[in-house]
Amino acid sequence: MSDYDNAVLGLATEAQAEPEDYTGEDGLLYCGKCRQPKEAYFPKETAAWFGRDRHPKECDCQRKRRETQEAADRERRHLETVAELKRRGFTNPAMKNWTFANDNGKCPQMNMAHFYVGNWEDMEADNIGYLLWGQVGTGKSYFAGCIANALMEREISVCMTNFALILNDLAASYKDRNDYIDSLCRFRLLILDDFGMERGTEYGLEQVYNVIDSRYRSGKPLIVTTNLTLEDLQKPEDTAHARIYDRLLEMCSPVRFAGGSFRKATAQEKMERLKGLMNGKESL
Repeated sequence: MSDYDNAVLGLATEAQAEPEDYTGEDGLLYCGKCRQPKEAYFPKETAAWFGRDRHPKECDCQRKRRETQEAADRERRHLETVAELKRRGFTNPAMKNWTFANDNGKCPQMNMAHFYVGNWEDMEADNIGYLLWGQVGTGKSYFAGCIANALMEREISVCMTNFALILNDLAASYKDRNDYIDSLCRFRLLILDDFGMERGTEYGLEQVYNVIDSRYRSGKPLIVTTNLTLEDLQKPEDTAHARIYDRLLEMCSPVRFAGGSFRKATAQEKMERLKGLMNGKESL
């Protein structure tokens, strides 16, 4: 505390003495544990203003207790903020576990996720996103989830959703389309998962364009995961798709996810594990 804070506190309180405290040769109360003063004298020219000649002062023990409590309060508020960001930002609770800490190390592109998080301020300032493309099960969604979780841990707002959910929300009668799209644009990072899997109706394509174009005009970054190939995106089948893909390619840097499906590999590992368990039981 500053001398001013102590002085204000001294108007209403006096230093609280503990059994082990003692009075020093200067007449002030001292802490019996850390041997530091728990009081200080007002300057002579201001003492009359407060009606006493001394005011409480933090000793080392009191300061450490206060700092410990303040740190605990900050950590509690941080955890509450992160929990709320994840509640609002994830459409699937399982996404909370898509973290760098849980990464199995099999995704060779994961260093680019670390780079994105480590350079977030530049990514945000320059409106740089990723277009994660490749076959099913190659780790694109998990990659994006790692970025989302890491940024949320820094109290940065992220929304990770997909167009199937967005279109369902927009079709609901109680949703105002513009307000809903504006709410998506308020997140500092928007992640659209499984792009290209939504309905290809005229209405659906129009809403997809509205969301992506609004995000583009907001000047905020966008990350997209898709099973479409880069050739599909560069050579669209019609004008409706072309204007959507053009926006994506302008906003997002393509990152290819190649290799076999992690999901198939996991399924095979489980099958081998099951066979091993069955053989073990049969040998008993």
